[in-house]
Amino acid sequence: MLQILSITTPIFILIGLGFFASKSGILVREQIRGLGSFVITFAMPALIIRALSESPIEQVFNKSYLIAYAAGSLLVFAGGFCFTRYKLKQNLDVSAITAMGMSVSNSGFIGYPIAVLVLGQPAAVALALNMLVENMLMIPLALALAEASRSSEGGVLKVLLDIVKRLGKNPMIIAILVGLLLSALQIKLPIAIYTVIDMLAHASAPTALFVIGATLYGLKAKGMLIDVGRIAGSKLILHPLAIFLMTLTLPSIDPTLKLAAVLFASAPMMSIYPIIGQRYGLEGRCAAALMVATTASFFTISALLMFVSPAP
Repeated sequence: MLQILSITTPIFILIGLGFFASKSGILVREQIRGLGSFVITFAMPALIIRALSESPIEQVFNKSYLIAYAAGSLLVFAGGFCFTRYKLKQNLDVSAITAMGMSVSNSGFIGYPIAVLVLGQPAAVALALNMLVENMLMIPLALALAEASRSSEGGVLKVLLDIVKRLGKNPMIIAILVGLLLSALQIKLPIAIYTVIDMLAHASAPTALFVIGATLYGLKAKGMLIDVGRIAGSKLILHPLAIFLMTLTLPSIDPTLKLAAVLFASAPMMSIYPIIGQRYGLEGRCAAALMVATTASFFTISALLMFVSPAP
């Protein structure tokens, strides 16, 4: 148990420090957003480039992993969408955003810091693979469905075109492409450039956790506990379970990557979930779900780690 707490406690202490910094006024919202931009624009892309450029292309572009993670995520998304749409009789946009919260992890800000403590270097490869699934499949699917209810304003096609344009400017996607190119061509970066990338990569995990904590301050969950509990419970329990079952159907996946997939799926939903929900009038529900899932993940992740061993 102490070994488990040695992994999870530092993670949630960093989240707590971010929460305290925001609550006490040490950092204001603009500064927090600046830290988040640093992580997304520089630190995480550097981490991805470092991981991919150091690994053989056949290990980096792991089709079995991509299929398993995508299938498990789609299974949870479909279940959440159908239940919300047809059982609860909610609108198309509400159903899509609810399903997104159940099936898209905060891979960069929480999933990676956990996985790297347990698995070491393979966690960065898994992060890049997850980014492909999340940014090029799950998020576009959810947004396209949500916007389908607004088809008179340009509809799904316009949304998909906008998503493609944004993906082309996304630092994470650019970093994945650069890393894949370096891996395929077996190009070694000059020492000076590699040192800079390595320094930025090391800053990604602690800064990301700090930003998560600062973002959580001010979020409330009152008056919507049933909906919030359904979203958070599905994300923290059903999503990792679905991913685990899918990895069992593809025995060709390396055991380390199988564990990485489950660890990433055990993370709560992405930190921009309330921002996405705002467009559809769901910012309160999404913010509450993020707060509850992030808090509860301390216990669910600790329980998961009872069955795995950290990297030596």
